[in-house]
Amino acid sequence: MALVVPLQGPAGILGPSCEAVAATAVRAVNEDGVLGRAVRLEVVDGGAPPAQVAAEVGRLLAAGRVDAVTGWHISAVREALAPVTAGRVPYVYTSTYEGGEGRPGVFCTGETPAGQVAPALRWLRDELDVRRWFVVGDDYVWPRRSASRTVEYARELGLELSGVAYVPLGTTEYSAVLRSVEASDAQGVLLFLVGQDAVHFNRAFAARGLDARMVRLSSLMEESVLLASGAAATRNLYSSAAYFRSLATPDALAFGREYVAQHGPHAPPLNNAAESCYEGLVMLAGLARRAGSLRLGDVVASADGTGYDGPRGPVHLRGNHAHQRIHLAAADGYDFDVVASF
Repeated sequence: MALVVPLQGPAGILGPSCEAVAATAVRAVNEDGVLGRAVRLEVVDGGAPPAQVAAEVGRLLAAGRVDAVTGWHISAVREALAPVTAGRVPYVYTSTYEGGEGRPGVFCTGETPAGQVAPALRWLRDELDVRRWFVVGDDYVWPRRSASRTVEYARELGLELSGVAYVPLGTTEYSAVLRSVEASDAQGVLLFLVGQDAVHFNRAFAARGLDARMVRLSSLMEESVLLASGAAATRNLYSSAAYFRSLATPDALAFGREYVAQHGPHAPPLNNAAESCYEGLVMLAGLARRAGSLRLGDVVASADGTGYDGPRGPVHLRGNHAHQRIHLAAADGYDFDVVASF
C-alpha cells in the first residue's frame, strides 16, 4: 500500500508521527493479514508539489508495486492523486478536509466542516458568547471551501464574520494579518492553517497579546503544533477533531499503549493527523475483507457500511465518507482537554 504523508513543507512537522503510527497500524493489521497476505508500505512524500506526488504514485501503480493508496496529505495533493488512482485502485484519504469528495473509489475517513466546525462554533457561542469571527487560512482549496461553508454556518447560528485573510502555504510572517484581526471587532479567530504555518501564527498572535481577548478555533490543530508553538502561545485555543491523544476511551488508551510499546516513550507525538493513518490502513483492510478482494469494482460495490472499532471509537462508512464522533478540546499546555463531543 502506498502511504502518502508529508515529509517536507509546512505539514512536514506531522510526517514523523504519521510514519510511526502507520507502522503501528501495519503491525495490528498483519496480526490477521489481508486476504492471506501481509501489508507492506511504500512511503511517498506527500509534502512535495502535488504534481510530483501524483507522478510518483503513478509510477508505483504502473510498476504493480501497490494495490491501494492511503495517507494524510492536504487537499491539493488529493486533487492531484484522485485522477491517478481513478479506475485502478482504492484510495482512502484520511485528512480532515473541506467535504464534497464523491469520486468512485475515493473513501474519506477524515472530518468535514459540517461535523467539525459548525458544532464547535455553536458550542463557543453558547458557552463563551463568541459571536464574531475572523477567518485566517492558507491559500488553497481546503481553507477556501471550508470558509465558504463557514459563511453558511454563521448565518444559521446568528454569527458574524468580521474579516477573512488568506496567506500562501509556508507563511512565517503574520504582521499584516494580525493588524487586520486586531482592528476588527472579532471575538475569535477561525484558523485553517497547516502545520508549521499554524505554529508561526500562534507565536505571533500571543506575542501581540491577542490571546488575552480572543479565542482561536482550528480544525487542524494537534499536539505536534502545540509542542512547536509553546505553551505560552496556546492560551484560549480550541481544536475540533475525531481524535486527541488525551482521549480516555478504552480503544484510544489501548492504541496509545501499543504505540509506545512499539516506538518508546520518546516517539513522535500522537496526534489527529498521524492517527488518521491508522484509520486509513484499518479501513483499507476492512474494505478488502468485506469485498473479498482489493479489485476496485468489488471494493466500491461493497463499501457502504464497512466499519470497525478503533482509537476514534466506532467508525463506519456512509457512502464513501466515514461517520464518527467529533470532539472539541481546549489547549492545556502541550495537550488538549476535551470539553464537548458531538
